[in-house]
Amino acid sequence: FPLFLLALLLGFASLLWLQLSCSGEGPAAGGQHRGVPRQPCPAPAPLQPPEEEPSWGPHRLALLVPFRERFEELLAFVPYMHRFLSKKRIRHRIFILNQMDHFRFNRASLINVGFLESGNDTDYIAMHDVDLLPLNENLDYSFPEAGPFHVASPELHPLYHYKTYVGGILLLTKQHYELCNGMSNRFWGWGREDDEFYRRIKGAGLQVRRPSGITTGYETFQHLHDPAWRKRDQKRIAAQKQEQFKVDREGGLNNVKYRIESRTDLSVAGAPCTVLNILLDCDTNETPWCTFG
Repeated sequence: FPLFLLALLLGFASLLWLQLSCSGEGPAAGGQHRGVPRQPCPAPAPLQPPEEEPSWGPHRLALLVPFRERFEELLAFVPYMHRFLSKKRIRHRIFILNQMDHFRFNRASLINVGFLESGNDTDYIAMHDVDLLPLNENLDYSFPEAGPFHVASPELHPLYHYKTYVGGILLLTKQHYELCNGMSNRFWGWGREDDEFYRRIKGAGLQVRRPSGITTGYETFQHLHDPAWRKRDQKRIAAQKQEQFKVDREGGLNNVKYRIESRTDLSVAGAPCTVLNILLDCDTNETPWCTFG
């Protein structure tokens, strides 16, 4: 035990000496005099991009994940999806769209922002809930050239089974998303924005496609959300009750108002992602239900 304790102390002292010797806060290494420039501490290694090969194909997916204060799910989601997509040889970038303002959560606006900020090196998007993990490796995340592809179809989603449902996980080319003018920015709080977007898809003359040959049914996905301790903001205020069933024919990508507070590339358990800290703006004359009051 004394030998073990001595080794532990020596190891700690060595690490402390190394830190001080390269930071300029302690004695210079090698007996150098004070004031003599020293070697800076090594910079942290840059984050490594997903392992890719030319055989992976020309397309790159922007995985857009609307997010607010759901860190437990995020820590599971990022490394899982990075491994899942890499195994399927899908070039991808994961964008965490973190809403930092004090308005109610606006999933649709966050997806609009993610689309605009995703860069020219991605050519299709996945609107992806952070609490939904694909368990079946036969699910298709490839470039949806023929039209919007609803991965989390009603026949497979563990909760939502109506035939016009397009939430959870939806793939679109950037061209098709622009053709729809993105999603409506009028949906503050939880729900209904996907139903409005379904009408936009139809109005743009596009056909929603869904998986075929998947035999795992409602066990195709793992749903991480626990309603017992994480309540959804389902409040409907005044005119919002009627507005939620209307098609927004004017708003979308063309009028989303936001500011990027910060943009950070980081790694979660070795999986790279980009966190966009987003401040949305709300015109309370147009949508007074954006506030909690």
